[in-house]
Amino acid sequence: MFWWLYFTTADPSTNPPLIIWLQGGPGGSSVGFGNFAEIGPLDVNLKNRSTTWLQKASLLFIDNPVGSGYSYVDNDDAYTTNVTGIANDLMTLLKTFLQKQPSFQDVPLWIFTESYGGKMTAAFSQKLVQAIQSGEIKANFKGCALGDSWISPIDSLLSWGPYLYHTSLVDKPGLAQVNAGAQKAKQLLDEGQYAEATTEFGILEDIIEEVTDGVNVYNILQFDQDGPQSRKHHKGGFKLFDRLYNRHVGVYYANDDLSELMNGPIKKKLGIPENVTWGGQSENVFAKQAVDFMKSVQDIVDDLISNTSLEVVVYSGQLDLIVDSIGTEAWVNNLKWSGLSTWNATQWQSVKVNEQRTGFYKTFKNFSFFWILKAGHMVPADAGETALKMVEMVIAKGKL
Repeated sequence: MFWWLYFTTADPSTNPPLIIWLQGGPGGSSVGFGNFAEIGPLDVNLKNRSTTWLQKASLLFIDNPVGSGYSYVDNDDAYTTNVTGIANDLMTLLKTFLQKQPSFQDVPLWIFTESYGGKMTAAFSQKLVQAIQSGEIKANFKGCALGDSWISPIDSLLSWGPYLYHTSLVDKPGLAQVNAGAQKAKQLLDEGQYAEATTEFGILEDIIEEVTDGVNVYNILQFDQDGPQSRKHHKGGFKLFDRLYNRHVGVYYANDDLSELMNGPIKKKLGIPENVTWGGQSENVFAKQAVDFMKSVQDIVDDLISNTSLEVVVYSGQLDLIVDSIGTEAWVNNLKWSGLSTWNATQWQSVKVNEQRTGFYKTFKNFSFFWILKAGHMVPADAGETALKMVEMVIAKGKL
């Protein structure tokens, strides 16, 4: 499993933390996407990024699950099939990392994530807390931040219709189709037919593509450049699973500028083996998680908030459809956490950048929620200054 560490440029006297960044997919590359497209010191053109999180923390990008990005397997059995396996692999990596970099054992540790990375992080965080308590590992784990995260998939699906309708992206017949597809997925989940529920998820995305004329599920202000006839052609040429992979993982590896960078000068500079292609095994990674894909980890997040001292943060882009704020708030409001009613009653506060209101946040005890305005699924890419401000606020709260 491949990782890339950057040392922070922050003043050492401020005790800057280490942030682990985990990408979504599953199969996305933290080393590629998170690093060069979102929060690292350089962008895809190798120009300095003014909103890099390196100003606030050291950054550890991990290509996981194994098979993502530059990570690779030599045999099929090495792929993971669920978040438990992913968490086990991440624990193995973290132990090795802290052995190689022992100075980070006492540094405040945070895990920030995006999309499916949040689902992986929930399981990883729970296992890390247990390992620290048992003395298996030494780490100063402060908390996790789940960005537009796939925590309770069915809550997201059930919210898609209302969200699209109230943003004028579907009419009433379209709303009925989307709601019916979501209910079918829910029924399959209730029956324990997890792989079939993942298939229904893909079918529902096809329905949304048709009834909205190609809205971008990662940012509702954007649309697929292909017309409806072209999309029908694509459907005829690709199986449902292939379309799922291409929508959620393949589209990023298909970015010519990033792909050329990662398979060209970066690969050479890092000494990546010639037989390893950046993202070459990502489709296998995605396929192996098909049964686990629609399963919820809400109970794990509930445990982290209720039974640990970790700071648990959720952040959500206003324009995201795939993991919209409505669906995220739905699972939050199903938490059994004793502080939920007080958190709900707490008045939210503005997040401001350069005196401009760019978001809102609400916090009570060890749980915080950030609503990021004018951002889609990839919050740091769409609202870099606000994301950096959020990181600053989260780190500061962790020091209290």
